[in-house]
Amino acid sequence: MDVVVAGGHGQIALHLERLLAERGDSVRGLIRNPDHAADLERVGAGAVVCDMEAETDLRRFVEGADAVVFAAGAGPGSGPERKRTVDLGAAVKLMDAGVSRYVMVSSVGADDPASGPESMRPYLEAKAEADRRLAESGLDYTIVRPGVLTDANATGHVAAGPDVERAEIPRADVALTLLAVLDTATTVGKAFTVVAGDEPVDRAVAAL
Repeated sequence: MDVVVAGGHGQIALHLERLLAERGDSVRGLIRNPDHAADLERVGAGAVVCDMEAETDLRRFVEGADAVVFAAGAGPGSGPERKRTVDLGAAVKLMDAGVSRYVMVSSVGADDPASGPESMRPYLEAKAEADRRLAESGLDYTIVRPGVLTDANATGHVAAGPDVERAEIPRADVALTLLAVLDTATTVGKAFTVVAGDEPVDRAVAAL
């Protein structure tokens, strides 16, 4: 499988890129800062310099890919406008790039932004709009909404489904979930939340 990960220097992205490379898949990460290329190469991924905010057409950056994973984000220190240009705008540009299999790293709460804390609303609203646009795109999509992210080691066990309660999850387990989603055709057309749990990742994803 040839996979392109947008936001390729993010922590979840680096975990996923390592997993893909270790099993022999081809993986490229889109990065804005060329200084980050060595970190991707260290985990076995190719680095493609691409400022998704500045580019209008991403097709040449994802040419030949079997799947794309949108794991980019403006980050917690950014203002509402960058939430719109990255978490929404870049996600939509990737939808138009010509790759039919699209896995979105969304967020817990994106299905109901109004219920989130006021400080989080610009982010959740951007994520919600990106999720809606993807669901209406006609692509073979899966929307993954991780819970509260931690840097704990992977457990290999999660709880996954549209109605699981908000909880923490290690970024490494989110990456394992994304890997399972890429391998599981029955996840196409589904959106779900994933948090720490007791079910092996592959089994939890297969049961969706």
